[in-house]
Amino acid sequence: MLTGAYLRAYAGYAPLVLRIVTGAIFAIHGYQKFSGGLEGVAGFLASLGFPIPAVFAVILVTVELLGGIALVLGVFTRLAAQLCAIVAAVGLVTVHLPNGFFISNGGYEFILLLLSASISLALTGSGRFSLDEMMER
Repeated sequence: MLTGAYLRAYAGYAPLVLRIVTGAIFAIHGYQKFSGGLEGVAGFLASLGFPIPAVFAVILVTVELLGGIALVLGVFTRLAAQLCAIVAAVGLVTVHLPNGFFISNGGYEFILLLLSASISLALTGSGRFSLDEMMER
C-alpha cells in the first residue's frame, strides 16, 4: 500500500490537499480578524510599530480572507500563495519569532508551516484539480 508506484498514482492530489487546508486556515483567520473588527487589528499592528496600521489591517485581512478562498478554489493560486507567504513571513518575524519554536508559547512552528505551504503552492501552482486548470483548458 505504501509503495512508490501506488503513491505516484495519487500525486496529483497533493496540491489539492495542500491548497484546501492552507487556504481554509488563512480564510478562517482572515474572517476572524474581519468579524472582530478592523480597529482591533489596526491597534495590534500599531502596537508592533507598523506605519499606517489601518491600511495594513485592511491589507492583512483582505489577503488572509480572499487569498485563502482563492487557494481553496484554486484560482489565481500562485498570486494568492505569494501574498499569503508574505503575510506569513511578516507574522513570523514580527510576532512569533521572539517567542521561540513552540506554538504553546506563541512561537513560530505553525506560522512556519503556513509559510512553507504557501511557498510550495507559489512554486508548484494549483495542480490539476483547480479553477486555474479549468481556465487554462
